[in-house]
Amino acid sequence: MTTHEVASNAATTPLPSPGARSAGLRYGALFGPVVFGVTAAGVALPDVATALHASPTATAWVLTAHALALGVGTAVFGRLADTRGVRAALLFGSLVLAVGAVVCLVAPNLGVLVAGRFVQAAGSGAMAACAMALTASVPPDRRPATLAGFGATMAVFSAGATLAGGVLTEWVSWRIALVLPALSLLVVPLCLAAAPARKGSGRPMDLPGVTLLTLTAMSFLVLIQSSALALGTPLVIGTAVVFLLAAAALVLRVRTSETSFVPRALVTDGVFVRAAVVGIGVYGGLFAAMYAVPQLLVREHDWSVLSVGVWLLPGAVVGAVLSRLAGKLTAGDRGNRLLGAVGVAFAAALGGALAGPDVVVLILGASLGFAAFSVTQVFTTALMSAHIEPARRAGAMGLLNLTFFVGGGVGSATAGALAKSVSLSVSLGVIAVFPLVAALVAFTLTTRER
Repeated sequence: MTTHEVASNAATTPLPSPGARSAGLRYGALFGPVVFGVTAAGVALPDVATALHASPTATAWVLTAHALALGVGTAVFGRLADTRGVRAALLFGSLVLAVGAVVCLVAPNLGVLVAGRFVQAAGSGAMAACAMALTASVPPDRRPATLAGFGATMAVFSAGATLAGGVLTEWVSWRIALVLPALSLLVVPLCLAAAPARKGSGRPMDLPGVTLLTLTAMSFLVLIQSSALALGTPLVIGTAVVFLLAAAALVLRVRTSETSFVPRALVTDGVFVRAAVVGIGVYGGLFAAMYAVPQLLVREHDWSVLSVGVWLLPGAVVGAVLSRLAGKLTAGDRGNRLLGAVGVAFAAALGGALAGPDVVVLILGASLGFAAFSVTQVFTTALMSAHIEPARRAGAMGLLNLTFFVGGGVGSATAGALAKSVSLSVSLGVIAVFPLVAALVAFTLTTRER
Protein backbone atom coordinates (compact mmCIF):
# COMPACT_ATOMS: atom_id res chain seq x y z
CA MET A 1 0.00 0.00 0.00
CA THR A 2 1.41 3.40 -0.97
CA THR A 3 1.94 6.29 1.41
CA HIS A 4 -0.80 8.18 -0.40
CA GLU A 5 -3.26 5.30 0.09
CA VAL A 6 -2.43 5.07 3.80
CA ALA A 7 -2.98 8.77 4.24
CA SER A 8 -6.21 8.61 2.28
CA ASN A 9 -7.53 5.73 4.38
CA ALA A 10 -6.58 7.52 7.58
CA ALA A 11 -8.40 10.61 6.46
CA THR A 12 -11.59 8.76 5.56
CA THR A 13 -11.70 6.35 8.48
CA PRO A 14 -13.94 7.81 11.23
CA LEU A 15 -12.39 8.40 14.61
CA PRO A 16 -13.57 5.94 17.26
CA SER A 17 -16.34 7.25 19.46
CA PRO A 18 -15.67 7.49 23.19
CA GLY A 19 -16.46 4.42 25.25
CA ALA A 20 -19.90 4.07 26.75
CA ARG A 21 -18.70 4.69 30.29
CA SER A 22 -16.57 7.66 29.21
CA ALA A 23 -19.56 9.12 27.38
CA GLY A 24 -21.70 8.73 30.49
CA LEU A 25 -19.12 10.60 32.57
CA ARG A 26 -19.04 13.43 30.04
CA TYR A 27 -22.80 13.76 29.84
CA GLY A 28 -23.07 13.58 33.63
CA ALA A 29 -20.44 16.32 33.96
CA LEU A 30 -22.43 18.43 31.48
CA PHE A 31 -25.59 18.05 33.58
CA GLY A 32 -23.94 17.93 37.03
CA PRO A 33 -23.23 21.65 37.59
CA VAL A 34 -26.94 22.33 37.11
CA VAL A 35 -27.58 21.15 40.68
CA PHE A 36 -25.21 23.83 42.02
CA GLY A 37 -27.67 26.51 40.97
CA VAL A 38 -29.94 25.96 43.96
CA THR A 39 -28.02 23.97 46.57
CA ALA A 40 -24.62 25.68 46.39
CA ALA A 41 -26.18 29.10 45.91
CA GLY A 42 -28.45 28.66 48.93
CA VAL A 43 -25.58 28.83 51.42
CA ALA A 44 -24.41 32.09 49.84
CA LEU A 45 -27.65 34.02 50.40
CA PRO A 46 -26.70 35.62 53.75
CA ASP A 47 -23.55 37.08 52.15
CA VAL A 48 -25.58 38.23 49.15
CA ALA A 49 -27.99 40.11 51.42
CA THR A 50 -25.13 41.79 53.28
CA ALA A 51 -23.14 42.75 50.22
CA LEU A 52 -26.08 44.12 48.23
CA HIS A 53 -27.94 45.63 51.23
CA ALA A 54 -31.04 43.52 50.59
CA SER A 55 -33.52 41.84 52.91
CA PRO A 56 -33.60 38.04 53.30
CA THR A 57 -37.04 38.03 51.68
CA ALA A 58 -35.77 39.87 48.63
CA THR A 59 -32.70 37.66 48.25
CA ALA A 60 -34.96 34.60 48.10
CA TRP A 61 -35.59 35.66 44.50
CA VAL A 62 -32.01 34.62 43.73
CA LEU A 63 -33.16 31.02 44.12
CA THR A 64 -36.73 31.48 42.89
CA ALA A 65 -35.67 33.07 39.60
CA HIS A 66 -33.21 30.25 39.04
CA ALA A 67 -35.82 27.55 39.67
CA LEU A 68 -38.29 29.27 37.33
CA ALA A 69 -35.87 29.61 34.42
CA LEU A 70 -34.21 26.22 34.90
CA GLY A 71 -37.39 24.22 34.43
CA VAL A 72 -38.61 26.24 31.46
CA GLY A 73 -35.12 26.36 29.91
CA THR A 74 -34.87 22.58 30.07
CA ALA A 75 -38.16 22.19 28.22
CA VAL A 76 -37.47 24.89 25.62
CA PHE A 77 -33.97 23.73 24.75
CA GLY A 78 -35.16 20.12 24.69
CA ARG A 79 -37.63 21.08 21.98
CA LEU A 80 -34.92 23.07 20.20
CA ALA A 81 -32.71 19.97 20.21
CA ASP A 82 -35.54 18.11 18.45
CA THR A 83 -36.22 20.81 15.88
CA ARG A 84 -32.72 22.13 15.13
CA GLY A 85 -30.43 19.42 16.49
CA VAL A 86 -28.54 18.89 19.74
CA ARG A 87 -25.45 20.76 18.51
CA ALA A 88 -27.45 23.93 17.84
CA ALA A 89 -29.16 23.72 21.23
CA LEU A 90 -25.85 23.08 23.00
CA LEU A 91 -24.03 25.98 21.35
CA PHE A 92 -26.87 28.47 21.81
CA GLY A 93 -27.42 27.34 25.39
CA SER A 94 -23.70 27.78 26.10
CA LEU A 95 -23.91 31.39 24.95
CA VAL A 96 -26.94 32.05 27.16
CA LEU A 97 -25.24 30.41 30.16
CA ALA A 98 -22.04 32.41 29.68
CA VAL A 99 -23.91 35.72 29.37
CA GLY A 100 -25.91 35.02 32.52
CA ALA A 101 -22.78 34.11 34.49
CA VAL A 102 -21.01 37.33 33.45
CA VAL A 103 -24.02 39.40 34.51
CA CYS A 104 -24.01 37.69 37.93
CA LEU A 105 -20.29 38.38 38.39
CA VAL A 106 -20.62 42.13 37.75
CA ALA A 107 -24.17 42.79 39.03
CA PRO A 108 -24.17 46.03 41.06
CA ASN A 109 -27.51 45.40 42.79
CA LEU A 110 -29.99 42.65 43.56
CA GLY A 111 -32.27 43.36 40.60
CA VAL A 112 -29.47 42.88 38.07
CA LEU A 113 -28.25 39.81 39.95
CA VAL A 114 -31.69 38.18 39.80
CA ALA A 115 -31.91 38.95 36.07
CA GLY A 116 -28.48 37.39 35.57
CA ARG A 117 -29.48 34.31 37.53
CA PHE A 118 -32.59 33.95 35.35
CA VAL A 119 -30.55 34.05 32.14
CA GLN A 120 -27.90 31.74 33.59
CA ALA A 121 -30.52 29.20 34.65
CA ALA A 122 -32.07 29.19 31.17
CA GLY A 123 -28.65 28.32 29.75
CA SER A 124 -28.15 25.75 32.49
CA GLY A 125 -31.44 24.18 31.44
CA ALA A 126 -29.97 23.80 27.96
CA MET A 127 -27.06 21.84 29.42
CA ALA A 128 -29.48 19.53 31.23
CA ALA A 129 -31.65 19.02 28.13
CA CYS A 130 -28.69 18.29 25.85
CA ALA A 131 -27.06 15.96 28.37
CA MET A 132 -30.22 13.89 28.59
CA ALA A 133 -30.73 13.94 24.82
CA LEU A 134 -27.17 12.71 24.23
CA THR A 135 -27.52 10.00 26.88
CA ALA A 136 -30.84 8.85 25.46
CA SER A 137 -29.40 8.65 21.93
CA VAL A 138 -26.80 6.04 22.90
CA PRO A 139 -27.41 2.65 21.19
CA PRO A 140 -29.27 0.16 23.44
CA ASP A 141 -26.29 -2.17 23.77
CA ARG A 142 -24.10 0.62 25.17
CA ARG A 143 -26.81 2.36 27.17
CA PRO A 144 -26.43 0.56 30.55
CA ALA A 145 -22.74 1.49 30.86
CA THR A 146 -23.44 5.06 29.74
CA LEU A 147 -26.30 5.44 32.20
CA ALA A 148 -24.13 4.08 35.01
CA GLY A 149 -21.43 6.68 34.37
CA PHE A 150 -24.03 9.41 33.95
CA GLY A 151 -25.77 8.64 37.23
CA ALA A 152 -22.54 8.23 39.19
CA THR A 153 -21.31 11.65 38.05
CA MET A 154 -24.66 13.23 38.89
CA ALA A 155 -24.51 11.76 42.39
CA VAL A 156 -21.07 13.25 43.03
CA PHE A 157 -22.19 16.72 41.94
CA SER A 158 -25.42 16.62 43.97
CA ALA A 159 -23.72 15.44 47.16
CA GLY A 160 -20.82 17.89 46.88
CA ALA A 161 -22.93 20.96 46.10
CA THR A 162 -23.39 22.17 49.67
CA LEU A 163 -19.68 21.77 50.46
CA ALA A 164 -18.66 23.55 47.26
CA GLY A 165 -20.99 26.46 48.00
CA GLY A 166 -19.80 26.75 51.59
CA VAL A 167 -16.09 26.63 50.73
CA LEU A 168 -16.34 29.20 47.95
CA THR A 169 -18.59 31.54 49.91
CA GLU A 170 -16.37 31.46 52.99
CA TRP A 171 -12.93 31.42 51.35
CA VAL A 172 -13.41 33.11 47.95
CA SER A 173 -16.62 35.02 47.12
CA TRP A 174 -20.36 34.53 47.11
CA ARG A 175 -20.38 35.57 43.45
CA ILE A 176 -18.34 32.52 42.48
CA ALA A 177 -20.74 30.27 44.38
CA LEU A 178 -23.63 31.72 42.35
CA VAL A 179 -22.04 31.01 38.95
CA LEU A 180 -20.96 27.40 39.58
CA PRO A 181 -23.47 26.16 36.95
CA ALA A 182 -21.15 27.72 34.37
CA LEU A 183 -18.76 24.80 34.99
CA SER A 184 -20.83 22.97 32.37
CA LEU A 185 -19.15 25.13 29.74
CA LEU A 186 -15.86 23.33 30.37
CA VAL A 187 -17.41 20.05 29.25
CA VAL A 188 -19.23 21.34 26.17
CA PRO A 189 -16.24 20.81 23.80
CA LEU A 190 -16.02 17.18 24.97
CA CYS A 191 -19.68 16.60 24.09
CA LEU A 192 -19.80 18.27 20.66
CA ALA A 193 -18.34 15.22 18.92
CA ALA A 194 -21.42 13.22 19.94
CA ALA A 195 -23.71 16.05 18.80
CA PRO A 196 -23.11 16.27 15.04
CA ALA A 197 -24.66 19.11 13.10
CA ARG A 198 -28.07 18.11 11.78
CA LYS A 199 -31.28 19.87 10.86
CA GLY A 200 -33.48 17.98 13.29
CA SER A 201 -37.15 17.43 12.65
CA GLY A 202 -37.74 20.94 11.39
CA ARG A 203 -40.97 21.24 13.37
CA PRO A 204 -41.87 24.76 14.48
CA MET A 205 -41.01 25.78 18.05
CA ASP A 206 -44.59 26.97 18.77
CA LEU A 207 -43.70 30.26 20.46
CA PRO A 208 -47.26 30.84 21.75
CA GLY A 209 -47.10 27.43 23.43
CA VAL A 210 -43.68 28.23 24.92
CA THR A 211 -45.04 31.50 26.30
CA LEU A 212 -48.09 29.85 27.85
CA LEU A 213 -46.03 27.08 29.41
CA THR A 214 -43.57 29.61 30.80
CA LEU A 215 -46.32 31.74 32.32
CA THR A 216 -48.03 28.68 33.79
CA ALA A 217 -44.87 27.28 35.35
CA MET A 218 -43.63 30.65 36.63
CA SER A 219 -46.91 31.72 38.18
CA PHE A 220 -47.41 28.30 39.78
CA LEU A 221 -43.97 28.30 41.42
CA VAL A 222 -44.43 31.88 42.64
CA LEU A 223 -47.82 30.96 44.12
CA ILE A 224 -46.54 27.98 46.09
CA GLN A 225 -43.66 30.07 47.41
CA SER A 226 -45.77 33.18 48.09
CA SER A 227 -45.58 32.79 51.86
CA ALA A 228 -41.80 32.34 51.85
CA LEU A 229 -41.46 35.33 49.52
CA ALA A 230 -43.82 37.38 51.73
CA LEU A 231 -45.95 38.48 48.75
CA GLY A 232 -48.82 40.84 49.40
CA THR A 233 -52.44 39.76 48.89
CA PRO A 234 -52.98 41.79 45.66
CA LEU A 235 -49.87 40.26 44.10
CA VAL A 236 -50.91 36.75 45.13
CA ILE A 237 -54.38 37.26 43.62
CA GLY A 238 -52.89 38.67 40.42
CA THR A 239 -50.47 35.75 40.14
CA ALA A 240 -53.32 33.28 40.68
CA VAL A 241 -55.31 34.90 37.87
CA VAL A 242 -52.32 34.71 35.53
CA PHE A 243 -51.83 31.06 36.42
CA LEU A 244 -55.46 30.10 35.79
CA LEU A 245 -55.69 31.98 32.49
CA ALA A 246 -52.34 30.70 31.21
CA ALA A 247 -53.11 27.13 32.25
CA ALA A 248 -56.53 27.23 30.57
CA ALA A 249 -55.06 28.65 27.37
CA LEU A 250 -52.28 26.04 27.43
CA VAL A 251 -54.80 23.19 27.79
CA LEU A 252 -56.82 24.59 24.89
CA ARG A 253 -53.72 24.82 22.70
CA VAL A 254 -52.66 21.27 23.53
CA ARG A 255 -56.10 20.01 22.55
CA THR A 256 -56.42 22.00 19.30
CA SER A 257 -52.91 22.42 17.87
CA GLU A 258 -51.09 19.61 16.08
CA THR A 259 -47.74 21.34 16.61
CA SER A 260 -48.27 22.31 20.25
CA PHE A 261 -45.11 22.79 22.31
CA VAL A 262 -46.63 20.29 24.76
CA PRO A 263 -47.76 17.42 22.50
CA ARG A 264 -51.19 16.03 23.25
CA ALA A 265 -49.90 12.49 22.76
CA LEU A 266 -47.38 13.07 25.54
CA VAL A 267 -49.91 14.43 28.04
CA THR A 268 -52.12 11.38 27.52
CA ASP A 269 -49.20 8.92 27.61
CA GLY A 270 -49.54 6.88 30.80
CA VAL A 271 -45.85 5.97 30.94
CA PHE A 272 -44.79 9.61 30.64
CA VAL A 273 -47.28 10.72 33.29
CA ARG A 274 -46.17 8.04 35.76
CA ALA A 275 -42.51 8.89 35.13
CA ALA A 276 -43.37 12.52 35.88
CA VAL A 277 -45.01 11.51 39.16
CA VAL A 278 -41.88 9.56 40.14
CA GLY A 279 -39.59 12.51 39.40
CA ILE A 280 -41.84 15.00 41.18
CA GLY A 281 -41.86 12.83 44.30
CA VAL A 282 -38.10 12.27 44.38
CA TYR A 283 -37.17 15.87 43.53
CA GLY A 284 -39.75 17.18 45.99
CA GLY A 285 -38.23 15.09 48.76
CA LEU A 286 -34.65 16.00 47.84
CA PHE A 287 -35.27 19.75 47.57
CA ALA A 288 -37.13 19.70 50.87
CA ALA A 289 -34.25 17.80 52.49
CA MET A 290 -31.69 20.26 51.12
CA TYR A 291 -33.79 23.10 52.46
CA ALA A 292 -34.32 21.64 55.93
CA VAL A 293 -31.36 19.38 56.77
CA PRO A 294 -28.60 22.03 56.67
CA GLN A 295 -30.72 24.39 58.77
CA LEU A 296 -31.46 21.71 61.35
CA LEU A 297 -27.82 20.67 61.63
CA VAL A 298 -26.67 24.27 61.98
CA ARG A 299 -29.40 25.45 64.36
CA GLU A 300 -30.04 22.36 66.46
CA HIS A 301 -26.55 20.87 66.54
CA ASP A 302 -24.32 23.95 66.03
CA TRP A 303 -22.67 22.57 62.91
CA SER A 304 -20.89 24.82 60.43
CA VAL A 305 -21.87 24.89 56.76
CA LEU A 306 -18.56 23.23 55.91
CA SER A 307 -19.26 20.41 58.38
CA VAL A 308 -22.65 19.84 56.82
CA GLY A 309 -21.06 19.64 53.38
CA VAL A 310 -18.39 17.18 54.51
CA TRP A 311 -20.89 14.83 56.15
CA LEU A 312 -23.12 14.88 53.07
CA LEU A 313 -20.27 13.75 50.82
CA PRO A 314 -20.73 10.02 51.63
CA GLY A 315 -24.07 10.34 49.85
CA ALA A 316 -22.08 10.74 46.64
CA VAL A 317 -20.50 7.33 47.14
CA VAL A 318 -23.86 5.69 47.82
CA GLY A 319 -25.45 7.43 44.85
CA ALA A 320 -22.57 6.51 42.54
CA VAL A 321 -22.74 2.84 43.46
CA LEU A 322 -26.53 2.65 43.18
CA SER A 323 -26.66 4.57 39.89
CA ARG A 324 -24.11 2.19 38.38
CA LEU A 325 -26.22 -0.70 39.60
CA ALA A 326 -29.30 0.99 38.15
CA GLY A 327 -27.67 1.16 34.74
CA LYS A 328 -27.09 -2.59 34.80
CA LEU A 329 -30.50 -3.49 36.21
CA THR A 330 -32.30 -1.24 33.75
CA ALA A 331 -30.90 -3.30 30.88
CA GLY A 332 -32.56 -6.34 32.45
CA ASP A 333 -35.81 -4.48 33.07
CA ARG A 334 -35.34 -4.45 36.86
CA GLY A 335 -34.32 -0.82 37.39
CA ASN A 336 -37.79 0.01 38.67
CA ARG A 337 -37.28 -2.32 41.63
CA LEU A 338 -34.09 -0.55 42.67
CA LEU A 339 -35.70 2.88 42.29
CA GLY A 340 -38.74 1.73 44.27
CA ALA A 341 -36.58 0.30 47.06
CA VAL A 342 -34.41 3.42 47.29
CA GLY A 343 -37.56 5.57 47.28
CA VAL A 344 -39.07 3.63 50.16
CA ALA A 345 -35.82 3.91 52.15
CA PHE A 346 -35.68 7.65 51.40
CA ALA A 347 -39.26 8.09 52.60
CA ALA A 348 -38.57 6.08 55.76
CA ALA A 349 -35.54 8.20 56.61
CA LEU A 350 -37.46 11.46 56.14
CA GLY A 351 -40.34 10.04 58.17
CA GLY A 352 -37.89 9.38 60.99
CA ALA A 353 -37.52 13.15 61.40
CA LEU A 354 -41.00 13.20 62.96
CA ALA A 355 -39.37 11.92 66.16
CA GLY A 356 -36.92 14.81 66.24
CA PRO A 357 -33.83 16.22 64.48
CA ASP A 358 -31.53 13.27 65.13
CA VAL A 359 -28.17 13.71 63.36
CA VAL A 360 -28.07 10.17 61.97
CA VAL A 361 -31.61 10.42 60.60
CA LEU A 362 -30.93 13.78 58.97
CA ILE A 363 -27.68 12.70 57.31
CA LEU A 364 -29.21 9.40 56.20
CA GLY A 365 -32.25 11.16 54.78
CA ALA A 366 -30.21 13.61 52.71
CA SER A 367 -27.82 10.88 51.53
CA LEU A 368 -30.68 8.64 50.41
CA GLY A 369 -32.14 11.68 48.66
CA PHE A 370 -28.97 11.98 46.60
CA ALA A 371 -29.12 8.28 45.79
CA ALA A 372 -32.80 8.47 44.78
CA PHE A 373 -32.04 11.52 42.63
CA SER A 374 -29.25 9.82 40.66
CA VAL A 375 -31.16 6.54 40.24
CA THR A 376 -34.23 8.49 39.06
CA GLN A 377 -32.19 10.24 36.38
CA VAL A 378 -30.73 6.94 35.18
CA PHE A 379 -34.05 5.10 35.19
CA THR A 380 -36.21 7.81 33.59
CA THR A 381 -33.61 8.45 30.88
CA ALA A 382 -33.58 4.74 30.03
CA LEU A 383 -37.37 4.68 30.17
CA MET A 384 -37.83 7.58 27.74
CA SER A 385 -35.08 6.23 25.47
CA ALA A 386 -37.05 3.02 25.04
CA HIS A 387 -40.50 4.55 24.98
CA ILE A 388 -40.28 7.77 22.92
CA GLU A 389 -39.41 7.91 19.24
CA PRO A 390 -36.01 9.53 18.55
CA ALA A 391 -37.45 12.51 16.67
CA ARG A 392 -39.37 13.67 19.78
CA ARG A 393 -37.16 12.25 22.51
CA ALA A 394 -35.22 15.39 23.51
CA GLY A 395 -38.39 17.46 23.75
CA ALA A 396 -40.10 14.80 25.85
CA MET A 397 -37.09 14.59 28.18
CA GLY A 398 -37.08 18.37 28.54
CA LEU A 399 -40.76 18.49 29.46
CA LEU A 400 -40.32 15.58 31.84
CA ASN A 401 -37.54 17.36 33.69
CA LEU A 402 -39.58 20.55 33.78
CA THR A 403 -42.10 18.64 35.89
CA PHE A 404 -39.23 17.32 38.04
CA PHE A 405 -37.94 20.81 38.83
CA VAL A 406 -41.44 22.10 39.52
CA GLY A 407 -41.85 19.15 41.88
CA GLY A 408 -38.64 20.17 43.62
CA GLY A 409 -40.01 23.67 44.08
CA VAL A 410 -43.23 22.27 45.50
CA GLY A 411 -41.30 20.14 47.97
CA SER A 412 -39.12 22.93 49.33
CA ALA A 413 -42.03 25.38 49.41
CA THR A 414 -44.22 22.88 51.26
CA ALA A 415 -41.50 22.28 53.85
CA GLY A 416 -41.07 26.02 54.33
CA ALA A 417 -44.80 26.62 54.67
CA LEU A 418 -45.25 23.80 57.20
CA ALA A 419 -42.30 25.07 59.24
CA LYS A 420 -44.33 28.16 60.12
CA SER A 421 -46.78 26.09 62.18
CA VAL A 422 -44.72 23.03 63.18
CA SER A 423 -41.04 22.35 63.76
CA LEU A 424 -38.75 22.04 60.77
CA SER A 425 -38.06 18.38 61.55
CA VAL A 426 -41.79 17.60 61.64
CA SER A 427 -42.32 19.36 58.32
CA LEU A 428 -39.49 17.26 56.87
CA GLY A 429 -41.21 14.12 58.17
CA VAL A 430 -44.47 15.08 56.48
CA ILE A 431 -42.61 15.53 53.19
CA ALA A 432 -41.84 11.78 53.33
CA VAL A 433 -45.09 11.23 51.45
CA PHE A 434 -43.45 12.65 48.30
CA PRO A 435 -40.78 9.93 47.82
CA LEU A 436 -43.19 7.28 49.14
CA VAL A 437 -45.66 7.99 46.34
CA ALA A 438 -42.77 8.08 43.86
CA ALA A 439 -41.58 4.67 45.03
CA LEU A 440 -45.02 3.08 44.71
CA VAL A 441 -45.45 4.43 41.18
CA ALA A 442 -41.90 3.40 40.22
CA PHE A 443 -42.77 -0.24 40.84
CA THR A 444 -45.37 0.00 38.01
CA LEU A 445 -42.85 1.15 35.39
CA THR A 446 -40.53 -0.95 33.23
CA THR A 447 -37.95 -0.07 30.59
CA ARG A 448 -38.97 -2.83 28.20
CA GLU A 449 -38.67 -1.47 24.65
CA ARG A 450 -41.67 -1.58 22.42
